[in-house]
Amino acid sequence: MVRHPDTPVTGRAAALRRLTQWCLAPLPAPPVALRRGPLRPGLFRSRLRSTRLSSQLGVALGVAFAVCFATGLLSHLIQHPPGWFWWPTRPVGLYRFTQGLHVATGLAAIPLLGVKLWSVYPHLFSWPPVRSIAHAAERAGTGLLVAAALFLLVSGVLNISRWYAPMPFFFTAGHYWVAWLVVGGLLVHIGVHLPAVRAALARPTGEPRQDGLNRRALLGGVAAASGLITLTTVGQTLRPFTGLAVLAPRHPDIGPQGLPVNRTAAGARVRAAALDPAYRLRVTGPDRSVSLDLAALNRLPQYTADLPIACVEGWSAIGTWTGVRLGDLVALVGADPRRSTATVESLQVGGRYRACTVPPEHVGDPLTLVALRLGGEPLHLDHGYPARLIAANRPGVLQTKWISRITVSGTS
Repeated sequence: MVRHPDTPVTGRAAALRRLTQWCLAPLPAPPVALRRGPLRPGLFRSRLRSTRLSSQLGVALGVAFAVCFATGLLSHLIQHPPGWFWWPTRPVGLYRFTQGLHVATGLAAIPLLGVKLWSVYPHLFSWPPVRSIAHAAERAGTGLLVAAALFLLVSGVLNISRWYAPMPFFFTAGHYWVAWLVVGGLLVHIGVHLPAVRAALARPTGEPRQDGLNRRALLGGVAAASGLITLTTVGQTLRPFTGLAVLAPRHPDIGPQGLPVNRTAAGARVRAAALDPAYRLRVTGPDRSVSLDLAALNRLPQYTADLPIACVEGWSAIGTWTGVRLGDLVALVGADPRRSTATVESLQVGGRYRACTVPPEHVGDPLTLVALRLGGEPLHLDHGYPARLIAANRPGVLQTKWISRITVSGTS
């Protein structure tokens, strides 16, 4: 049945209309005597600030945040895969690229966000401060979005600098959940301001001549700052730019055997266990188990592969690794490498990454090694001696060092 236009609205529709009217109803203006300090009229006089400038900066910042969020979400799914998620073994440097892009776009967003906030912060002191309930909610949402965005960028910089003292929480969890908060707030913010943004960007681009800095010069300066930050940090991932990476916290060629190290054997408290002559690698399958000392591991067929170590902090480096294929060890205990999952455990007693799960696509890949040597030499203790996992297209935190046990599950 079609309702006649003159039929009164009742029930939930009427309640929704009353709620909308209440939210949009003007609030009483505060006393003019309170309009002091930054609330005074005409205090912000810069001719550079405009809706068009804020819109252009917002578009660039939105693109940077979108790329950063997508690559960060991908990294999270790789490290904590749900049942539906699948991650390939090829190309071997895919994770290296996506995580490097994640960190690069996050750093490039810093000057973008700074100038964007400069362009709009006079609105913080608009008069009246709150025009309606809906306006108050929109301002509160914007404040939450700004705080969350600043949290993401600041905590990200602290993480790549490996300075965790100012963060009394687990960085990965905090960074991940606040990223969702930023994305949700950003979508709402875009929905509210999209008409004004579209109108501002549709205006003619010509500007009258003026003394000093103009809008185009300001945008050019912001772009140059973002580009310079990227250029001076991307060398921790791309070797040709290593010499320019003066702001990068890590260099890909500095460390034992020419590769960086995040967690040392001393830091992991495994030095004594790793150097113990009685060391054994125990491989346990559905039907049987084997225990291999270092000499027995070296007697097995050895393979060499050039594979990157790609850290979640953005740096990466390629090493030449030699060792036993994980698939061969899985086959030793009667399991099919192509249909098996392996849980690889470290000599570490505790820690969030003392063990990792290797899915069948990696177990059966010939490039997945239990490495014994790096660059033709026995592994340095800080690189995982006596044996470590190295596999294609995986984060460094999942390349378990100082392996003590491999547990195989799946169809034999």
